[in-house]
Amino acid sequence: MISVQNVTLSYGKRVLFDEVNLNFTKGNCYGIIGANGAGKSTFLKILAGEIEPNKGSVSITPGERLSVLKQDQFAYDQYPVLQTVIMGNTHLWDVMQKRDAIYAKADFTEEDGILAGHLEDEFGEMGGYTAESDAATFLSNLGIRDELHSKLMRELSGNQKVRVLLAQALFGNPDILLLDEPTNNLDIETINWLENFLADYENIVLVVSHDRHFLDSVCTHVADIDFGKIQIYTGNYTFWYESSQLAARQMTDRNKKMEDKRKDLLDFIARFSANASKSKQATSRKKALEKIVIEDIKPSNRKYPGIIFQQNREVGNQILQVEKLEKSVEGRNLFKEVTFEVNKGDKIAFLSRDHVALTAFFEIINGGADPDSGKYEWGTTVTKAYLPNDNAKYFAGDFTLMDWLRQFVPPSITDVDEPFLRGFLGKMLFSGDETLKKTNVLSGGEKVRCMISRMMLQSPNAVILDEPTNHLDLESIQAFNNGIIDFKGIVLFTTHDHQFMQSVANRIIEITPNGILDRLMTFDEYLHDKRVKDLKQEMYEETVSA
Repeated sequence: MISVQNVTLSYGKRVLFDEVNLNFTKGNCYGIIGANGAGKSTFLKILAGEIEPNKGSVSITPGERLSVLKQDQFAYDQYPVLQTVIMGNTHLWDVMQKRDAIYAKADFTEEDGILAGHLEDEFGEMGGYTAESDAATFLSNLGIRDELHSKLMRELSGNQKVRVLLAQALFGNPDILLLDEPTNNLDIETINWLENFLADYENIVLVVSHDRHFLDSVCTHVADIDFGKIQIYTGNYTFWYESSQLAARQMTDRNKKMEDKRKDLLDFIARFSANASKSKQATSRKKALEKIVIEDIKPSNRKYPGIIFQQNREVGNQILQVEKLEKSVEGRNLFKEVTFEVNKGDKIAFLSRDHVALTAFFEIINGGADPDSGKYEWGTTVTKAYLPNDNAKYFAGDFTLMDWLRQFVPPSITDVDEPFLRGFLGKMLFSGDETLKKTNVLSGGEKVRCMISRMMLQSPNAVILDEPTNHLDLESIQAFNNGIIDFKGIVLFTTHDHQFMQSVANRIIEITPNGILDRLMTFDEYLHDKRVKDLKQEMYEETVSA
């Protein structure tokens, strides 16, 4: 168990945590949630002993080992990959080093032999004789090829280093596992492996993630950071979100009888209990949900943006035609033979193993780049709104938010006053004096929220989204997801957010260097379709052989 007693942390007048008291127990996975800046990563650092609180303490059951997903990609550059993973179990690594040092001595004494024997016993008890094979298995499961295992960490890409550090954190079955954004830079297959691994994990896991599908798959509990306090709730993220929304609606429904409200909550808990999934985690979560005290379900204090896209007009029959688009960068073929037509009602998720290809494609169809060959044509009835992956060029000047947004008012809108602009900024939680904030001091998340205000102002009937959830907190992601689900127009998008993809897309187009796969189906159907898997293998094998 890991226990938090009276932990308080403040920076000047800003209080992050105030008298926090919690216990995290074996067999549970806790999703740490909270708005950007609430202190999620800081809390994990306090638990790991990397930050000392102003007051209070953290204690761990004696003999238990805590493991942390390291964030410094350069810390192990001088070490081989396989050794870096084994170093995750610091005690085992220390024993290995002492043992090897003794065997390397030129003047090996009788005392050395006795010490070596003790170390060998300890080494064996900790699983040292299978350490290298265990580490290699983790690396392979996380997409690090065998030929990379003996290389130095500095020879790996940043993406690969992140995976090695994740293998390091998981290595050796730690009693307490602290993971800060573990799905960053992982592909869908690897995230799925990690979900299954953590779902079967029998020790304590605390995880910070903006991936709602991941949190739903692995978490038995949610630890919500709000107003300097941390409250633990039973269930995964979706259970917490929907139950808090239900409780909020009930608070406003003064006419509904208390017994009716109680029945609604009991029905809600029963439905989630029945739908619990993921092996051992499922049993734990189901039992916990069935024991929930109704009074524990409370409305959230969170503020959610109001993301509503309203079309000025419906699109006509001619929307977008793409014919034989091709693009290469520095001699590398990103895609070719990209041909398709967008139809009414389409919400198309675009996939690729190379995100550079997706960004290049979106830039081309939005007029920001030229293809090497091929063509595309938008229908005359289409009004587009684009959310790029890189929005730096939109914030080059030094404006207040009001003046920044004023630049993007469509010519068709003639009556533009301050309340009009404040309305769009207010929907994205910029209120009061915040609307006078300068654009050159905005955080990444604030810039994305400004871009969404700009998009809503355009009243589009087609939106193009390149990684729309980047830099956003869970509340903004949830609101954005709901807004795109409700949008009646055309959606072309790509995202690493599984839930966003599954809940929005009715059509999937995967862009490869040798053409596209185009299927009318949901994201999960696409992932599990055997014919699709076979075709993908053929298309990518064609690339390798070329």
